[in-house]
Amino acid sequence: MSSKFRAIIFDIGRVLIRVDVGRALSGLSQGITLSPDEIWSALQKDPLWLDWQEGRIPPRDWHAHVTKKLGGTLTFEQFTKVWNSSLDPHPMQDRSFLEKLGRHYRLALLSNTDPLHVAHMESSYDFFKFFPVRIYSCSLGVSKPNPLIYKEALRACKVSAEEAIYIDDVAAYAEAAQRLGMSGIVFRSTEQLQAELRQLGVAVN
Repeated sequence: MSSKFRAIIFDIGRVLIRVDVGRALSGLSQGITLSPDEIWSALQKDPLWLDWQEGRIPPRDWHAHVTKKLGGTLTFEQFTKVWNSSLDPHPMQDRSFLEKLGRHYRLALLSNTDPLHVAHMESSYDFFKFFPVRIYSCSLGVSKPNPLIYKEALRACKVSAEEAIYIDDVAAYAEAAQRLGMSGIVFRSTEQLQAELRQLGVAVN
């Protein structure tokens, strides 16, 4: 175990869980005139999108808002199933890899996400048990790259920034962690991640 690092903090989407937004968008597009790409553009530009990601809108209100905006007919239960279909059921990282890290380091999750995805992920993915610290934008009320969300992860892990490694597939989010003094890794592949962890002195095998 490295003498320097005490915590490893992971993003979730496209690092631990594959995300296929198109799958959910195809479901949302059923029965309406907008294409999946048009739906995604509309959602990202929606003035309430950040409120949804930061927990200021309850799931049923988000369903009602999206349904009205897009003209869809999905019930809340159908909408929830479609919304969560973007999350691939097969984890990206081996259980043994995470389990070993968890024996030597404090593992944490730090993700921009929404309440529907949180409920689905926590009930569907066994590897979540290796992450006792879970920081979600929808629970904290702020999202990456706001420094507050990183500071909350450090506080929850009981470590200083210099004692933590942060892993994200979005370079800007890894860089935001680095500006606080954390070591940042931009995820590209499992092999690349493990190689960079080894370079930092983390035992991964």
